[in-house]
Amino acid sequence: ILTIQRKPKISASRKLMLKSLMVAKAKEELEQEILDKEGEKQKYLAERAPPLNMSGLSLGQLQDLCRELHAKIDVVDEERYDIENVEAMSGMEGRKKMFDAAKGSAQ
Repeated sequence: ILTIQRKPKISASRKLMLKSLMVAKAKEELEQEILDKEGEKQKYLAERAPPLNMSGLSLGQLQDLCRELHAKIDVVDEERYDIENVEAMSGMEGRKKMFDAAKGSAQ
């Protein structure tokens, strides 16, 4: 029986070169995506959170401003915590807890 060795359509060195070019291109695109996201973040923050003008404020006014900002941070932290809990409950853990609760009430 005759066996014919087929030559690969693309040489190993060419294949390696193409892979390295693809990796380099992917790296460039990833770096550009990171820069774009950072730019979008800065733009969003500039729109939503204008810079604070603290010049000319007395010590008491600065302390009041700090208290106000800390209160806002606390509210945001609570909302973030609530969202994380909702996400956790919507996953497998949440379904298991609901199943266990339904099983326990049926007995």
